[in-house]
Formats: sequence, structure tokens, C-alpha cells
Amino acid sequence: MRALRLGTRGSALAMAQSGQVADALTAATGRAVELVEVVTAGDRSTAPVQRLGVGVFVSALRDALTAGEIDFAVHSYKDLPTAAHGGLHIAAVPRREDPRDALITRDGRTLAELPPGATVGTGALRRIAQLHALGLQLTVTPIRGNVDSRVRRVLGPDADLDAVVLARAGLTRLGRVGEISETLDPMLMLPAPAQGALAVECRVDDPELIELLAVLDHAPSRAVVTAERALLATLEAGCSAPVAAFAELAEGDDGDEIYLRGAVVSPDGTRDLRLSRTGTPADAEGIGKALAADLLDRGADSILGQPEQSGPGTQQFGSTE
Repeated sequence: MRALRLGTRGSALAMAQSGQVADALTAATGRAVELVEVVTAGDRSTAPVQRLGVGVFVSALRDALTAGEIDFAVHSYKDLPTAAHGGLHIAAVPRREDPRDALITRDGRTLAELPPGATVGTGALRRIAQLHALGLQLTVTPIRGNVDSRVRRVLGPDADLDAVVLARAGLTRLGRVGEISETLDPMLMLPAPAQGALAVECRVDDPELIELLAVLDHAPSRAVVTAERALLATLEAGCSAPVAAFAELAEGDDGDEIYLRGAVVSPDGTRDLRLSRTGTPADAEGIGKALAADLLDRGADSILGQPEQSGPGTQQFGSTE
């Protein structure tokens, strides 16, 4: 039996997380898996991520999947457009890594300990907006690059930043948690919808592979990610402002409950609307849609700018790196 072909981006982080999925699948099923590197438009461009458009890190992988050049792909779930792809299926959402953001500073200081004017780099408009909203008088700089190049800008010999903010999940998967100065409390910095989660995707016309990949699915992770992405999908049809979301599964009086927090923040941080909702895992999508409606009722539409493109799937605030 031939090895399954797993398509992945070529960055160190993408290769690490795809390798972990491949190892888990082989351990669970005995099927051999080979990694196939696919270069995406996002990898080739140096433009700010929010200008590149939604799906910039996944479109080439999906093209290869549709063409039958690979059997399945692993994505950072937060990079996926919220609009469904008719010919493809998310066969598994493995157990989610810690979705919080992490701060790396030159001298180990926490966010609150950074002096006014300290330069903080990040690639996500969502993080930029929330850093401004904290009112710490930081100088926030948009940056691009993989994890290693971003960390070097703080800890390398030619460091030119005082701090960077990255997804903790990426640092964990690369074995670099020791470089983290502070894991940011979601009360300060809500993560991106689906941050820390992976999406294992294959073709809808491959039922045998769908069944095989299902062994990797972690139902609690899928539920919280579904709630977060439903919030984003409902809001983004008419907005281009940063949206953040964080859902947790907790034990309630009548069984497990999803507690979802969402935020819409103006890019300059001057307007910051945050609300929450709870519900059952079975209604994960409904919770996200309801919280989006709550945000709109409270004036989120006056914070949200007009989209550069129309229709769903227009937001993109940075890859996992």
C-alpha cells in the first residue's frame, strides 16, 4: 500500500505541525505518510498579510488537493477562509494547542513592564489593534516572516525591536516555549478565531480517507473552533476591522458548556467592543452567530470598516507564524 501524500507549506512551523499529524496518523492506523512541500502565494510575497487577501496561505495547497497531486493537507485553521470549499472536507481537527498569544522581549520583561515608546512587532492587524487599545503608549510595528526571523528581531545579534507577539501554539510546536517572556491573558489579548488549531483536509469524494483521518479528530477542539469561526463568518461579510474570538469548553450545571468571548476593535484601538455568550457544544455554530448578532446590536457595525472585497471570507489577519 502506497504512502499517503500530505501537502504542507515549507516553513519550519508548517513542516513541524504536518510532521506531527503524519506521525499521529501512522501511529493510529499504520499507514505510511510522506510530506509533499507546496509553495503558496503567501510564502512568495513580502507584502503585509492583510493586503494579500484571504486564503493566501492555503489556496495552492487546495489546488494541489483538488488536482490529486496530494491526498490531504494540514492547514493552520485560522488561515482558512470561512466560506466552505465545495469539493473539500475538514476530516479532522486534532487536539488544539494553547490558543493564546505570547510575548517575547529582549530582556524578559512582561507587557506591563515595557516602557512607553518600546517597539513591539507583530504581523496581525488583530494584535496591533488590541495593543493600541491597551493604552500603554507602545510603538507597534507590522512585521512579516517566519517564527525564526521574527524572534531574531528581538533576540538576535542585530535585534531592532524590544518585543514581538506571536502565537504560543507555533512556538510550542517548534519547541521554543523557553523563549516566551509572557503568555498573554485573553483578557488583554483575545486570539484570532481558531488560533492554535489545525485543519486536516481531504477531498469529499474520498470516503475511505475521510474515515481514516477521523481518528485524528478531537471533538472538543472542533466544537470551540466552530463557535469562533461562526462568529467571524457572521461578522466578516460586512467588515474589515480586526475580529478576535476565544471559546473554552467548561463543565456546566447540565453538562459541558461553551463559553465564547468575542471582540471587534478599531485598527487604532480607540474603539474596543467585547461581549460573551454561552451554550452547548451541539449548538457551537449557533453560539458564534448569536454573539456576532449581539456585537452588531451593540454597535460593532459602526466600528467595522467597509470591506475591500464583498461577500464572506474577506478577512485575513495573519498566518500562525
